Amino acid sequence: MQVHELTTERRHRATGNLDRMSSLELVTAMNREDALVPRAIRRVLPEIARAVDLVAQRLARGGRLIYVGSGTSGRIGALDASECSPTFGVSQKMVQFVIAGGERALVMATEASEDSAEMGRKDMAARRPGKRDVVVGLAASGYTPYTISALEYARAKGAATVAVAFNRGSALGKVADISIETEVGPEVLAGSSRLKAGTAEKLICNMLTTGAMTRLGYVYSNLMVNLHLTNKKLMQRGMTILQELTGVDSRQASDTLRKAGRSVPLALVMLKTGTSKAESARRLRRTRGNVRKAIEG
Repeated sequence: MQVHELTTERRHRATGNLDRMSSLELVTAMNREDALVPRAIRRVLPEIARAVDLVAQRLARGGRLIYVGSGTSGRIGALDASECSPTFGVSQKMVQFVIAGGERALVMATEASEDSAEMGRKDMAARRPGKRDVVVGLAASGYTPYTISALEYARAKGAATVAVAFNRGSALGKVADISIETEVGPEVLAGSSRLKAGTAEKLICNMLTTGAMTRLGYVYSNLMVNLHLTNKKLMQRGMTILQELTGVDSRQASDTLRKAGRSVPLALVMLKTGTSKAESARRLRRTRGNVRKAIEG
């Protein structure tokens, strides 16, 4: 692989005078290129949908989603993983991340670590991936040794694997069960894959976790019914969710939340079905937390 041959490394013909543009011209050029990202992702939606179903299936069996990447890619995986617990009320162990250079790489550049295939295998081995897990490798180029070796190791241990890259026919894509290769074209600033490629990575990660968690029933309608009520804003959001979905007033919503131990899913099942706290809790256990199934019985 020659780096200069990759689409993600090429110079953009329209921004050759980037350093001489006015600020308005510069941000206009960036905005124009950013607008291409959703269109590029649209072409790989079938692959993303397959990955959503795969992630949901593995999580339903008690498995984990593990993101792995280096640099910008690793940080985006870490961001999406860290948002899943507060958004969907799931354990922090359910969605994890592995980043080249360890957690200090979240705030410090450790570019040399991405070249170590040995470190990729070692870091992934520490997570003990297995048949119930799915590992998503994130790499803008699709040729990062660290990420490739981590994905290879996970697959050898029986984990399902997904590759997210931005060059067609990438080495990362070839070692994955599902390959999501989105061509976003050259960056406004040549080689700076934190731009369009990074934006596309975040959008794809959004789809993977939001889609999978919705399939698992941790979303009711289009509301975050599994959120943790850990501050005043979230408490108000929980109250609003109950009122919108059941038509009760604020007092009844508050009383039911209190009886349910501030659990929005439990309070919602109680209000929707008219059953006791104990019976509503049984319904949720039987459906593994799937709120709609618990309500519909």
